[in-house]
Amino acid sequence: MEQKVFSHTLRVKYADTDKMQFVYYGRYFEYFEAARNEMLREIGFEYKLLETLGVMLPVVAAHADYFSPAYYDDLLLIESRIQKLENVRLSISYELFEKGARKKLVQGYTTHAFINQNGRPTRPPKELLQKLESAR
Repeated sequence: MEQKVFSHTLRVKYADTDKMQFVYYGRYFEYFEAARNEMLREIGFEYKLLETLGVMLPVVAAHADYFSPAYYDDLLLIESRIQKLENVRLSISYELFEKGARKKLVQGYTTHAFINQNGRPTRPPKELLQKLESAR
């Protein structure tokens, strides 16, 4: 079965670039975060709702491979997919493209742990679990 792909588009701000006029490498993780938040919104479970239920989803691992830089004012397309959903962990993969030419610029992933307000691992809420499973 083919994985569901979630798409998010954003434009590079001048403040996101470094002295070489490339997007600063750390910004891509912020772009991943934006795509992840939109993915949750699209499946009908905004991150804000997760927090009101006393559950947080911190990043416990992150990785990115850089193929080509993005520049100020580029329109970017970020495709995200749910890779793994295990007990108290969630892994999401990302591919970031220059939208017009669909040139792949970056690919990576983030792994998250579901934790409670005391910082202890916890199971995700059943409603979120169902929505994540159906989005795979």
